[in-house]
Amino acid sequence: MSWLLPLAIVLATVAVMELVAYSVHRWIMHGPLGWGWHKSHHDEHGDHQGGFEKNDLYGLIFAVIAAGLFIFTSGWLWWVAVGMSVYGVIYLLMHDCLVHQRWPFRAIPRKGYLRRVYQAHKMHHAVEGRDGCVSFGFVYAPPLDQLKDQLRRGGALRRDEDKAAAQDR
Repeated sequence: MSWLLPLAIVLATVAVMELVAYSVHRWIMHGPLGWGWHKSHHDEHGDHQGGFEKNDLYGLIFAVIAAGLFIFTSGWLWWVAVGMSVYGVIYLLMHDCLVHQRWPFRAIPRKGYLRRVYQAHKMHHAVEGRDGCVSFGFVYAPPLDQLKDQLRRGGALRRDEDKAAAQDR
Protein backbone atom coordinates (compact mmCIF):
# COMPACT_ATOMS: atom_id res chain seq x y z
CA MET A 1 0.00 0.00 0.00
CA SER A 2 2.96 2.36 0.37
CA TRP A 3 2.97 3.00 -3.41
CA LEU A 4 -0.64 4.29 -3.50
CA LEU A 5 0.09 7.72 -2.01
CA PRO A 6 3.02 8.47 -4.35
CA LEU A 7 0.94 7.30 -7.33
CA ALA A 8 -1.95 9.51 -6.25
CA ILE A 9 0.39 12.49 -5.90
CA VAL A 10 1.87 11.90 -9.36
CA LEU A 11 -1.57 11.52 -11.02
CA ALA A 12 -2.97 14.56 -9.19
CA THR A 13 0.08 16.59 -10.23
CA VAL A 14 -0.39 15.59 -13.88
CA ALA A 15 -4.03 16.75 -13.68
CA VAL A 16 -3.10 20.00 -11.94
CA MET A 17 -0.33 20.60 -14.48
CA GLU A 18 -2.92 20.57 -17.27
CA LEU A 19 -4.79 23.33 -15.42
CA VAL A 20 -1.53 25.24 -14.86
CA ALA A 21 -0.51 24.77 -18.50
CA TYR A 22 -3.94 25.97 -19.70
CA SER A 23 -3.73 29.04 -17.47
CA VAL A 24 -0.15 29.89 -18.42
CA HIS A 25 -0.92 29.34 -22.11
CA ARG A 26 -4.13 31.36 -22.05
CA TRP A 27 -3.22 34.31 -19.84
CA ILE A 28 0.57 34.55 -19.92
CA MET A 29 1.71 33.16 -23.28
CA HIS A 30 -1.20 34.83 -25.11
CA GLY A 31 -1.05 37.86 -22.85
CA PRO A 32 1.00 41.00 -23.31
CA LEU A 33 3.81 39.79 -21.01
CA GLY A 34 4.41 36.35 -22.53
CA TRP A 35 3.59 36.82 -26.19
CA GLY A 36 7.18 37.87 -26.97
CA TRP A 37 8.35 34.29 -26.48
CA HIS A 38 5.17 32.48 -27.54
CA LYS A 39 4.82 34.38 -30.82
CA SER A 40 7.67 32.27 -32.23
CA HIS A 41 5.42 29.24 -31.88
CA HIS A 42 2.57 30.81 -33.85
CA ASP A 43 4.72 32.32 -36.58
CA GLU A 44 5.48 29.75 -39.27
CA HIS A 45 8.31 31.93 -40.54
CA GLY A 46 9.45 33.02 -37.09
CA ASP A 47 12.61 32.83 -35.09
CA HIS A 48 13.56 29.13 -35.12
CA GLN A 49 17.16 28.43 -34.21
CA GLY A 50 18.27 24.90 -35.07
CA GLY A 51 14.84 23.41 -34.44
CA PHE A 52 14.22 25.47 -31.32
CA GLU A 53 12.06 28.53 -30.86
CA LYS A 54 11.81 31.15 -28.11
CA ASN A 55 8.60 29.47 -26.95
CA ASP A 56 10.67 26.48 -25.80
CA LEU A 57 11.90 28.65 -22.94
CA TYR A 58 8.55 28.04 -21.21
CA GLY A 59 9.26 24.31 -21.12
CA LEU A 60 12.72 25.06 -19.78
CA ILE A 61 11.21 27.09 -16.93
CA PHE A 62 8.97 24.18 -15.92
CA ALA A 63 11.91 21.78 -16.19
CA VAL A 64 14.00 23.99 -13.89
CA ILE A 65 11.15 24.07 -11.35
CA ALA A 66 10.83 20.27 -11.47
CA ALA A 67 14.60 19.84 -11.21
CA GLY A 68 14.65 22.16 -8.21
CA LEU A 69 11.99 20.06 -6.53
CA PHE A 70 14.02 16.91 -7.23
CA ILE A 71 17.21 18.44 -5.87
CA PHE A 72 16.01 20.46 -2.91
CA THR A 73 13.02 18.53 -1.56
CA SER A 74 12.01 15.09 -0.45
CA GLY A 75 8.81 13.34 0.50
CA TRP A 76 5.62 14.34 -1.24
CA LEU A 77 7.20 17.30 -3.08
CA TRP A 78 9.62 14.88 -4.73
CA TRP A 79 6.60 13.03 -6.10
CA VAL A 80 5.18 16.34 -7.34
CA ALA A 81 8.41 16.71 -9.34
CA VAL A 82 7.82 13.23 -10.78
CA GLY A 83 4.28 14.29 -11.78
CA MET A 84 5.57 17.49 -13.39
CA SER A 85 8.12 15.42 -15.32
CA VAL A 86 5.47 12.94 -16.44
CA TYR A 87 3.36 15.85 -17.67
CA GLY A 88 6.41 17.24 -19.47
CA VAL A 89 6.91 13.96 -21.33
CA ILE A 90 3.20 13.83 -22.23
CA TYR A 91 3.41 17.42 -23.50
CA LEU A 92 6.53 16.66 -25.53
CA LEU A 93 4.98 13.59 -27.15
CA MET A 94 1.55 15.09 -27.80
CA HIS A 95 2.34 18.70 -28.62
CA ASP A 96 5.80 18.74 -30.15
CA CYS A 97 5.87 15.26 -31.69
CA LEU A 98 2.26 14.49 -32.59
CA VAL A 99 0.76 17.89 -33.38
CA HIS A 100 3.72 19.90 -34.64
CA GLN A 101 5.85 16.97 -35.79
CA ARG A 102 9.03 18.68 -34.60
CA TRP A 103 10.67 15.30 -34.04
CA PRO A 104 10.72 12.23 -36.27
CA PHE A 105 7.14 11.39 -35.31
CA ARG A 106 5.14 11.66 -38.50
CA ALA A 107 1.85 9.97 -37.65
CA ILE A 108 -1.40 11.92 -37.94
CA PRO A 109 -4.13 10.31 -35.84
CA ARG A 110 -7.22 9.29 -37.80
CA LYS A 111 -9.73 8.82 -34.97
CA GLY A 112 -10.35 8.93 -31.26
CA TYR A 113 -8.86 11.03 -28.50
CA LEU A 114 -5.53 11.75 -30.20
CA ARG A 115 -7.33 12.98 -33.34
CA ARG A 116 -9.44 15.33 -31.21
CA VAL A 117 -6.36 16.76 -29.47
CA TYR A 118 -4.58 17.09 -32.83
CA GLN A 119 -7.50 18.92 -34.46
CA ALA A 120 -8.14 21.14 -31.42
CA HIS A 121 -4.56 22.35 -31.42
CA LYS A 122 -4.66 22.94 -35.16
CA MET A 123 -7.75 25.09 -34.54
CA HIS A 124 -5.76 26.96 -31.90
CA HIS A 125 -3.32 27.91 -34.66
CA ALA A 126 -6.11 28.86 -37.12
CA VAL A 127 -6.05 32.44 -35.83
CA GLU A 128 -3.31 34.92 -36.67
CA GLY A 129 -1.90 36.68 -33.66
CA ARG A 130 -2.58 36.12 -29.99
CA ASP A 131 -6.25 37.12 -29.78
CA GLY A 132 -9.22 34.97 -30.71
CA CYS A 133 -7.49 31.61 -30.28
CA VAL A 134 -9.31 28.59 -28.87
CA SER A 135 -8.27 25.43 -27.01
CA PHE A 136 -5.44 26.34 -24.66
CA GLY A 137 -4.99 22.96 -22.98
CA PHE A 138 -2.47 20.40 -24.13
CA VAL A 139 -3.93 17.12 -22.87
CA TYR A 140 -7.63 18.01 -22.75
CA ALA A 141 -9.36 19.21 -25.89
CA PRO A 142 -12.90 20.64 -25.79
CA PRO A 143 -15.43 19.20 -28.25
CA LEU A 144 -14.49 20.21 -31.79
CA ASP A 145 -17.95 21.58 -32.61
CA GLN A 146 -17.62 23.93 -29.63
CA LEU A 147 -14.22 25.12 -30.88
CA LYS A 148 -15.55 25.66 -34.40
CA ASP A 149 -18.42 27.75 -33.01
CA GLN A 150 -15.98 29.86 -31.00
CA LEU A 151 -13.83 30.42 -34.08
CA ARG A 152 -16.92 31.35 -36.15
CA ARG A 153 -18.07 33.83 -33.49
CA GLY A 154 -14.60 35.36 -33.56
CA GLY A 155 -14.65 35.56 -37.36
CA ALA A 156 -11.73 33.17 -37.85
CA LEU A 157 -13.79 30.32 -39.29
CA ARG A 158 -16.68 30.71 -41.70
CA ARG A 159 -19.52 28.29 -42.22
CA ASP A 160 -19.02 25.57 -44.83
CA GLU A 161 -21.47 27.21 -47.24
CA ASP A 162 -19.51 30.49 -46.99
CA LYS A 163 -16.32 28.60 -47.77
CA ALA A 164 -17.89 26.91 -50.79
CA ALA A 165 -19.17 30.23 -52.10
CA ALA A 166 -15.75 31.80 -51.65
CA GLN A 167 -14.14 28.96 -53.62
CA ASP A 168 -16.58 29.45 -56.51
CA ARG A 169 -15.44 33.07 -56.97
